[in-house]
Amino acid sequence: MPTDTPSSPEAGLTRECLADHTVIAIRGELDSASTPSMRERLHVALQDTGAQVIIDLSGVTFCDTSGLAMLVGARRRREAKSATVILAAPRPQPARLLEVTGLLRAFTVRSSVTEARTAGPGPRSAAA
Repeated sequence: MPTDTPSSPEAGLTRECLADHTVIAIRGELDSASTPSMRERLHVALQDTGAQVIIDLSGVTFCDTSGLAMLVGARRRREAKSATVILAAPRPQPARLLEVTGLLRAFTVRSSVTEARTAGPGPRSAAA
């Protein structure tokens, strides 16, 4: 299970590969300052994943449009390889940003990683 420990304790990413899916947990702030390095880490974490990728956003305390662009790019890269990307457990601020930008329709969003694991991709849905 690759784990990336960044220099800032506020930002980080871990990856857990399981039989039928990969869970990538992001923590910290996704803003114009942190997103470039996080994008690189996410790109590496997305390599060699299975058909379903769950991006756990429960640890993301803030997200701006650069963070959203990173998530959209991740979805596009994985879907180009016939993989599904599910966002799990976004906090209120990132969930609201997904909603007001209209990107909520572009993602399948589940209220928890457990729900994402058991419910699978399904139709695009709102976060709880």
